[in-house]
Amino acid sequence: MSASKKSRVLVVDDEEHYRSALERILSRVGHEVFSARDASEAIATVAAQPVDLVLCDYRMPGINGLEVIRQIHELAPDLPCIVITGYGTPETSIEALRAGAHWYLEKPFEHEQLDVIRRLVDQAIEHGRLKAENRLLQNQLRSRYKFDSIVGKSSPLQKVLGMVERIAETDSTVLITGESGTGKELIARAIHYNSGRADRMLVTVNCGAIPEELLESELFGHVKGAFTNAIQHREGRFSLAHGGTIFLDEIGDMSPNLQVKLLRVLQEKTFEPVGSSKTEQVDVRVIAATNQNLPELIESKSFREDLYYRLNVLPVEMPPLRERAEDVPLLVHHFLDQGRNERGSRVQGISDEALERLVAHDWPGNVRELENLMERLLVLTSEGEIGVDDLPSDLHAGPGRESHDAPRVTASGLDFNQVVEKLEVDLILQALEHTHWNKNRAAQLLGLNRTTLEGKIRKRGLTPPPGARS
Repeated sequence: MSASKKSRVLVVDDEEHYRSALERILSRVGHEVFSARDASEAIATVAAQPVDLVLCDYRMPGINGLEVIRQIHELAPDLPCIVITGYGTPETSIEALRAGAHWYLEKPFEHEQLDVIRRLVDQAIEHGRLKAENRLLQNQLRSRYKFDSIVGKSSPLQKVLGMVERIAETDSTVLITGESGTGKELIARAIHYNSGRADRMLVTVNCGAIPEELLESELFGHVKGAFTNAIQHREGRFSLAHGGTIFLDEIGDMSPNLQVKLLRVLQEKTFEPVGSSKTEQVDVRVIAATNQNLPELIESKSFREDLYYRLNVLPVEMPPLRERAEDVPLLVHHFLDQGRNERGSRVQGISDEALERLVAHDWPGNVRELENLMERLLVLTSEGEIGVDDLPSDLHAGPGRESHDAPRVTASGLDFNQVVEKLEVDLILQALEHTHWNKNRAAQLLGLNRTTLEGKIRKRGLTPPPGARS
């Protein structure tokens, strides 16, 4: 912190000579200085007004400086304290640091020490400011990811939230499944920020977005010279998450080679950085997520069964938005309020008719699709109310409309088998598109068993679009 920025410093010392000396030194470089002769005056000062730093003598009548620091930290946990001692020994300094002191300062104050004192004071004040900002950020994150701040009142969502609230209290591995856009990362963050690890880092890794040859280094780090361009040691995401949580998104895209190494971390809590033979111990909670059907991947030998069981200790399945239609109005108004606050939009709301269209939509992209649409509407609608005409063309038609393409029996007749076959293909494709070609879920939607559905798919020669899993 620059000395030009006035900070409030409290000097606690029963000896007036040293107390006055520090007052002169600190006032000269622009700090506002308060003083106290004993513990009771010090505690009263901290309780009565904001203080940025405390310099406290080690030995005073009655309560000593270390106890003063402990009591001060009960009132202001982030307030930095420097211990002043005339009995500088290694034991004294260690004791001071263990008591929560930022550092210690030895008496007497020689002239050549003035720059050292000034720098130490500025560093301690800056350290305290950063700690306070970090605590504020942590509190904001916890507030943002409280379970009651997640938008939705539908039974499927409330069931998930009730389970996740219990999961957060544990330290077990979690596997979150569900279609893209259902909020799997939001749930992972809620678990972390409501857990005993909330004060430590949540590290997120998208396993599908990082090339296989780089993902191992990203997860476990590497040593200098481990491979071309490895010009220095790099810490991996597991090391960064030590004591906290790591969120492995799109875990189904992880290569078999890395699956073996992840399995070891889950089993033994150890790993080796790329190019190193040194084993590192790590304490990390693992939360994984995927929109793929892992049992199907196990059948096709692209995902390890033993890793699946290690990940699936506490399973959470996120419901798609089409199964929680009553949450759509709440989400719409939430995104409208959020967008207005962030962009200063003059859009007042949305018409009942337009909202009906949104509620009736299937939302294959789930909450993410709805959020993106609301952002687009806020950008393209200058003011007033969002109406049906503002919606994309595929949302203009109302719910429950009759199909004008429905086959009709005429005087010339029709090909019954052909009509039935066309209808069957259409229904199967709808179910597959709804579930992103998840055959288990598509069969459930159609009231068929999986083998029957697969037979019909083969018979009709249906193939998934590029990018969909078959």
